[in-house]
Amino acid sequence: MSMNYAFKALSDPTRRKILELLREKDMTAGEIADHFQMTKPSISHHLSLLKQAQMVYDERKGQNIYYSLNTTVFQDLLKWVLQFY
Repeated sequence: MSMNYAFKALSDPTRRKILELLREKDMTAGEIADHFQMTKPSISHHLSLLKQAQMVYDERKGQNIYYSLNTTVFQDLLKWVLQFY
């Protein structure tokens, strides 16, 4: 995991909201998009950046692609932050 990608991903409020939504349950891009007033391509761009940061992963289930949190990355980030405590 690159810390730079993770912090870039976390710098945007839309991506932080997507992470909060995925904390509750796995969702499709369409389900995520329903929570925002923006185009689906914009949501796809945000999801792409979150995937690049390895904060989410996707899994095909039938005709749908579901997005899930990768909690390992958050554990690594927390470990990094706590070294300064």
